[in-house]
Amino acid sequence: MMKTKKYLVGSLAAMAMIASVAFTAGAQEKKTDVGKAIQKTGKAAKSVGNKTAEVAVKGTAKVVDAKYKGKIAPDGSDVYIDGKNNKYYINSKGAKVYLKVSQIRNKPAGK
Repeated sequence: MMKTKKYLVGSLAAMAMIASVAFTAGAQEKKTDVGKAIQKTGKAAKSVGNKTAEVAVKGTAKVVDAKYKGKIAPDGSDVYIDGKNNKYYINSKGAKVYLKVSQIRNKPAGK
């Protein structure tokens, strides 16, 4: 039993040394991977922020402004009418985009 413990401790120590050498050798290469991960995280956070803004503005528009029934924006989203009778839609970044009369389309039948 004593030999088994010594063998086990010795093999664990050897594995730890090998792992530390492999980790330090690979650490130089992983800096670019970390940079890429941070960049992807930034893009994801921006996307989530845009979607949050879009949902918040649409929720406000549904409560405060009237929906223009039977009409859609050039991108297919709903058209709203504000208090000054201006027509607008909300883009994917959550911004109100005001429309000209020529940009407003009729909603297709069945939708």
